[in-house]
Amino acid sequence: MPDTTTTAPRPVMAPDEYIAQRVDAQTAWYGRRSARAKRNFRSLRIIEIVGAAVIPLLAGFLPAIPYGSFVVAIVGVIVAVCAALLGLGHYQEDWAEYRTTTESIKHQKFLFLTGATPYDTDQAFSLFVQCVEGLISKENTAWSQHVRAPPKSDTARRESRE
Repeated sequence: MPDTTTTAPRPVMAPDEYIAQRVDAQTAWYGRRSARAKRNFRSLRIIEIVGAAVIPLLAGFLPAIPYGSFVVAIVGVIVAVCAALLGLGHYQEDWAEYRTTTESIKHQKFLFLTGATPYDTDQAFSLFVQCVEGLISKENTAWSQHVRAPPKSDTARRESRE
């Protein structure tokens, strides 16, 4: 009886194909997400800072400003909403994490393409894939834990910084 347990050889992705389809695609994705998080963080922070600085100025001219108390209250609400969105969105942390992941993947890509250590062996491509996939997996795991973590109270945040 013929041997039917033989399996067909697994298709192997070529290094150029892997770099184009996975490495470059992930680098671009993380780069876009990093840029968006940076933009969101800076925009909200600027609005928060300017709003907080304007409140005392408006309060000083309260009698001269029509509906001055209302204007001050609205600016205060805008500042509070921006602060809440910054805390909820974790834009600064995402910006740093995504940028770090992007640069780490790029670093490994250039080491691989130049044949530098640790990619100066016969197993260079396999090692490269493992390293890149490990970086992506690490970031995905961090994101998953970040999303599942219950929000910290202000007291818990202060205590964790001490």
